Amino acid sequence: MAATPRKPKSALVVALSAATLGVIYGYDGSNVAGAQLYFEDYFGLQGNEAAVETIVTATVYGELIGALAGGFVINRLGRRPSIVGVVFGYVVFCILSALAATPLMLGTSRFFLGLTIGISLIAVPIFVAESVPARIRGATLVAYQVAAVVGIILGYLGALALSGLSQTINWRIMLGLASVPAILLIPALLRLPETARWLVLKGRIAEARVSLQHTDPDADIDAELADIQRGISSEKGGRIKEMLRKPYARATIFVVGLGFFIQITGINATVAYGPKIFQAIGVDTNTESILMSTLVQCIALVAVLASMTVVDRWGRRPILLTGITIMFVSQLAMVVTFATQQGTTLSTAQIVLGFAGLAGINIGFVFGFGALVWVYSSESFPARLRGYGSSAMLGSDLLANIIIAQFFLTILSAIGGAWSFGIFAILAVPAWLFVWCLAPETKGRELEEIQSFWENGGSWPTEQQAGETGRGR
Repeated sequence: MAATPRKPKSALVVALSAATLGVIYGYDGSNVAGAQLYFEDYFGLQGNEAAVETIVTATVYGELIGALAGGFVINRLGRRPSIVGVVFGYVVFCILSALAATPLMLGTSRFFLGLTIGISLIAVPIFVAESVPARIRGATLVAYQVAAVVGIILGYLGALALSGLSQTINWRIMLGLASVPAILLIPALLRLPETARWLVLKGRIAEARVSLQHTDPDADIDAELADIQRGISSEKGGRIKEMLRKPYARATIFVVGLGFFIQITGINATVAYGPKIFQAIGVDTNTESILMSTLVQCIALVAVLASMTVVDRWGRRPILLTGITIMFVSQLAMVVTFATQQGTTLSTAQIVLGFAGLAGINIGFVFGFGALVWVYSSESFPARLRGYGSSAMLGSDLLANIIIAQFFLTILSAIGGAWSFGIFAILAVPAWLFVWCLAPETKGRELEEIQSFWENGGSWPTEQQAGETGRGR
């Protein structure tokens, strides 16, 4: 029996770097949920839901612009320089957010923080996908989501630990702490090599060979380099308009639709406004609501760890469909929780059901959508379009995120929790059908091989067809 290839050291460094970036991304998503409970008092925004929503959503507006520009940035500058620039941006804008003297300054700082995050959402998955062997690519990309959930938990824990301090300082510390792991990450990023695929794309073959020797020393370097060169040399264009016509129009529809469904089914409402949702179902204090939101994410962490262990064995489709099903059932539990509410409070049993519902939504998301968005965003296009494809998916994702973050509190107040979560449950149904009809199974396949799925009209070519395609190149 052949020996199991060892995991190259550089792949572990890449995974660790991506995980740290995931922690920062997750931390920012949750710490604002705790910080808003205090900066709204500090700035006198009590009852001004629109102002609070705008400050929270400012990051997402920045993320949308960063994601749309991310493909251009990483194709022009390279994968590694883009990530290094992102980390420096994290440091600067986290500190500026912590020092904000007015709501406008806070919102502006968070907008530019979002801009750097948006670029990272494109750069990190592509950097990982192009830097690690196919046999561990799925698990490594899911590890990014694991780290994001850890970051969410740390954000809530930070808010919980600081909740006893004065509101003049606690929210500032919450927002500024994200700069610490970013500072620690910079030395490791500066030592990582650029990806071989980008180097080949730019005609830097000798550097690409060195990069491959670092990232997968057990591989046949000459054969792998030849495969990359064949794939890229046969590619023409690399323009956005190519994504809108055959054979990649179907891939574009898939990634844009998947990105939209990932957010429009409501996950960000439970993260960014988790404590406020718990308060709506009868949890009394800020500290208790933050604590329950933290427990929800701890449970979700178990789910994403499970996803990481099976993504390269089960495959992408079963995990996605299972996750969406769990979200649907859990959203119905939230509907029941709010629909049976008497007055402004709930019984202990109803609060338990509400907790289980919120936990289930997060479990289903991180097991399915959350884990696989990074995988599909980096696998669905050839090298020349990979950055643009990821931008399209994340742009769609963030557009839906803006809709949720900007209006959820207003809608919750206007129509109540039962209708709010009922809408999310309804939207989960077309999300499930969309995945069932369009999502390809890409486990274990090389990035150059996956493009043949789209070139063959949305089905995997036969061995004969694959051979003819290879000879044509």
